[in-house]
Amino acid sequence: MEQAHEIRINNNIFVQGKPDELTPIVGLIITNMKLTPKKINFFLLTKLPSAYLCGVRLKYISTTESTTSVKFKWINQNPFGSMFWAVQGMAAELATGALVMQKIEESGKNISMLVASNNAIFSKKAKGRITFVCQDGALLDAIIAKAIVSGEGQVILLKAIGTNEKGVIVSSFNFEWTLMLKKNK
Repeated sequence: MEQAHEIRINNNIFVQGKPDELTPIVGLIITNMKLTPKKINFFLLTKLPSAYLCGVRLKYISTTESTTSVKFKWINQNPFGSMFWAVQGMAAELATGALVMQKIEESGKNISMLVASNNAIFSKKAKGRITFVCQDGALLDAIIAKAIVSGEGQVILLKAIGTNEKGVIVSSFNFEWTLMLKKNK
């Protein structure tokens, strides 16, 4: 008979019975997060200066979602009078990546994160302030727990939707993140 493993992430308790089975038992919301928009934005300035100089900023982060913002200006324009697609991509990736970073921090484990692939759909010219929201934080708890328990790499698809100041969707990005527990040396 297999023994069940219990793992706690973000005050959620997961029990693993079979190798591919993780069942959440209880969910509580944590109120004191270590990662803040101010800390992430400083990280951008020091480690991703191109994103910072283009105006990409994290505005909000919780256990379930994050919001980034970038304003159309000279430095991030394309020749067609709108925001360059790659700047939108930086803001969208940050919306998903900030959640991944936060969940890894909450796990207390040494976990690597890497974008394996991404794709995007552009539906309207990006002008003015564009806000990207990723609401996939709840999906990350189970996938990180599975990475910790199994010791194997896990893949998760996270989505960030970009809207303009009128609430109209201008772009939608999907990022395939790979997460793997690092081996102790």
